[in-house]
Amino acid sequence: MIHDPVRIADQPSLPLFDEEALDIADYLRAEADAEADIHQDHTRRQGLAALALGAVGVVYGDIGTSPLYAFREALRATGVARPGPPEVLGILSLLIWTLILIVTVKYVFFLLRADNRGEGGILSLYTLVRLAVGRRSIPILLLAVGGAALFAGDAAITPAISVLSAVEGMGLVLPALESYVLPVTLGILVALFAVQRRGTASVARLFGPVTVLWFLVLAGFGLWHLMETPWVTSAFSPVWGVGFLLNHPGVAFVVLGAVFLAVTGGEALYADLGHFGRRPITWAWFGLVLPALVLNYLGQGAMVLAHPERAGNAFFAMAPEPALPFLVAMATAATVIAAQAVITGAYSMARAAVQLGFLPRLRILHTAEGQSGQIYIGAVNWLLLAGVVWLVVSFRSSEALASAYGIAVTGTMVLTTILGVLYLIRSGKLAPPLAVLLAAPILAVESVFLSSNLTKFADGGYVPVLVAAGIGALMWVWWRGAQAVRVRVHRMAVSVPSFVRMMRDSSAHVIPGTAFFLTGDPDIVPSALLHNLKHNRVLHEQTVLLTVETLRVPYATAEERATVELLGGCFLRLTLRFGFMETPNVSRAMAHARRAGLRFDVMASTFFLGRRRAVATGQGLELLLDRAYVAMSRFAADPTDFYHLPRDRVVELGERVAI
Repeated sequence: MIHDPVRIADQPSLPLFDEEALDIADYLRAEADAEADIHQDHTRRQGLAALALGAVGVVYGDIGTSPLYAFREALRATGVARPGPPEVLGILSLLIWTLILIVTVKYVFFLLRADNRGEGGILSLYTLVRLAVGRRSIPILLLAVGGAALFAGDAAITPAISVLSAVEGMGLVLPALESYVLPVTLGILVALFAVQRRGTASVARLFGPVTVLWFLVLAGFGLWHLMETPWVTSAFSPVWGVGFLLNHPGVAFVVLGAVFLAVTGGEALYADLGHFGRRPITWAWFGLVLPALVLNYLGQGAMVLAHPERAGNAFFAMAPEPALPFLVAMATAATVIAAQAVITGAYSMARAAVQLGFLPRLRILHTAEGQSGQIYIGAVNWLLLAGVVWLVVSFRSSEALASAYGIAVTGTMVLTTILGVLYLIRSGKLAPPLAVLLAAPILAVESVFLSSNLTKFADGGYVPVLVAAGIGALMWVWWRGAQAVRVRVHRMAVSVPSFVRMMRDSSAHVIPGTAFFLTGDPDIVPSALLHNLKHNRVLHEQTVLLTVETLRVPYATAEERATVELLGGCFLRLTLRFGFMETPNVSRAMAHARRAGLRFDVMASTFFLGRRRAVATGQGLELLLDRAYVAMSRFAADPTDFYHLPRDRVVELGERVAI
């Protein structure tokens, strides 16, 4: 091991209430609320109606914009100029039963019950499987990485296609504005991403009511046209869907790819489980969202049967000319909300990936006091904006983007189903034959949808695949490199018990105060402690080995937060635990450390960090992967900021580690 010169990052002490000492003040704020778990979500104290309203605005924002293009694209895929009852009723039947099978059966009835301490999403499901298996499994790890990476591809396309499809309605209001569709779309998207740093707390209060109004508009226009051709309700019979697929074998695969656009927001039901809970999401689905979506699709079908010439823009053609500006404005508002839901979902996914060791530390800002879900990650925000802008400029229309849409979503859904089956089997909740039997129909349908979307690979479907492949590769590189560094450090480290015994007769000078030495492995002595002894020849009268541990559950309870263990002499071990959906805040967690028995003076405490710099030493492909890991490590957030340490109480000691 080659050591860098010691680098001291200690700063002069600051007044307790100075703006630069806010992290120290976190200690005092934490003392005030130490009796309550810091991550208890305030939404749990709200009524069921309020939670259901919030779920409509956030959970269903994405799926609520699917009527803008799903039915239109499915009709267009048939290649029929004037679609008749076989095409219209067949596609409507496929749309309705896709909503029932994928969203209602899979997500609402099953996956919403497979929660990890109230949290959902593919990474939460991965942790459930990992705990059920009881050991590390590379295939299961790859499934989780693949699902998270595919979600990232979906997160880039959803804002682009949603906002672009809504703004395209401007051309129907004023044809002269058609040339301004792209500039207006880009302006909305840039503004949307630019305000993310301010947080969504104030805007979120508008999401629910606006989205409720949007679903009522969908249902109203659908019901109005349904009166014109009431026999369109025969599409509820699956016979029409099966008949269409059998009678149109040449285009059936392509049509299925377009039909799947109707459930592209389905994954949000599971991902946002922790924000609202199962009952509010379920109530919102059956009480408003599902009826509104079905009524609107039936209304579009009824209108096309009565006026086949309107099939080219079935959604906006539902509105009479005086009401068209209102519908365009509502569609634009709904798509902005849908885009917002995906953006915040990307932040949550990135934070979970960091906590599970799939990505380097990222600087995470909380934008609302007391709400752990309201976060902002600048790196994710601006990378996502760059991807969205590139997609809009490259494809230039929602019709072209529809070809790129679907692969990422279907891929994530297939992986979620596979992980769900593994969880049922390995946890013992169902016998393997029964679990496979129940999941087989859903997995078969999703596999068909995935296959149909793969036919659009050359027409733009490669975009989310490339994005997912790139992000998945980066996640694998980071996980592999972090494991290699950990093994290397552990191999050359000194065990804590032997070190404590050696220090009993040490000649090092003991000075007053408390020193916290951060370490990722509680069984070995932190390198910063060894460096401090070597260069300064001092020990503090209370030396604490501090480990920040990430649990494989979303949130740690107050009882789990901190444990203190006496090691002998002046040495103690403090373990602070955080869930993988939490941002580690050591300053505030110190209140829990006090409750666990640790006594210390905030103003006489120092935090020592060992800054490791990895050095690539492999050969061939391993050297390439090692260099990629080293490059990624340079973008990792400063540990002082990431762990929310008091900035004027930190000393950093550097070292190099060959991997």
